Amino acid sequence: MGKTDSGKSKVPEQQVPGGYVPQNTPLGPGQPRAAAAAAGGAEPGELIGRALDFKSEGAQCYKDKKFREAIGKYHRALLELKALLLLLSQEPGGQRPASAGLSEEQRQAVEAIEVDCYNSLAACLLQAELVNYERVKEYCLKVLQKEGENFKALYRSGVAFYHLGDYNKALYYLKEARSRQPTDTNVIRYIQLTEMKLSRSSLVPRQRHTPGAGNAGGPLWS
Repeated sequence: MGKTDSGKSKVPEQQVPGGYVPQNTPLGPGQPRAAAAAAGGAEPGELIGRALDFKSEGAQCYKDKKFREAIGKYHRALLELKALLLLLSQEPGGQRPASAGLSEEQRQAVEAIEVDCYNSLAACLLQAELVNYERVKEYCLKVLQKEGENFKALYRSGVAFYHLGDYNKALYYLKEARSRQPTDTNVIRYIQLTEMKLSRSSLVPRQRHTPGAGNAGGPLWS
């Protein structure tokens, strides 16, 4: 693996990452029109089926190490689900959540697709030459909102916080991950790296500030 202190290093990858986005997540710029176009005159079951197809295609791209293509497929799957929620929100039903128009089986399918897609998006991001750790953190925390004991999300949250320089949070999530898989070598290694960072920062003496001595070491006259 490359330098651990650099954003350019790749994280030791696990095959099944974690991620979840709540049902009421607002659509991004330009997405409402795209979601509406995706919905068209489709039925909920058709939109869920298309989302499953895109997710499967993304999984194949990931296996083939075509990470950029995989990201596109996973986003297409999520767009189908946004189209589904947009479609349901337009149906009569007062103030009910959009998902109320789905059967229990369909709700479970939608949630599973969301989780799998955000899991896999996080995995793809961690394969980039320059990793967007802020986005990785965002996806992983969404996972933990839904699945608080998800090992992959705990591990990746710790890794993301480590590379973002928040070592206390990194250590918390990494230790939570270790409590679930005590022998995982990647988790153990990142815990060691994080503890080293915290140890070094605690040894750095705080600079004393003396009022009126802002030009220390310079001339004492004007």
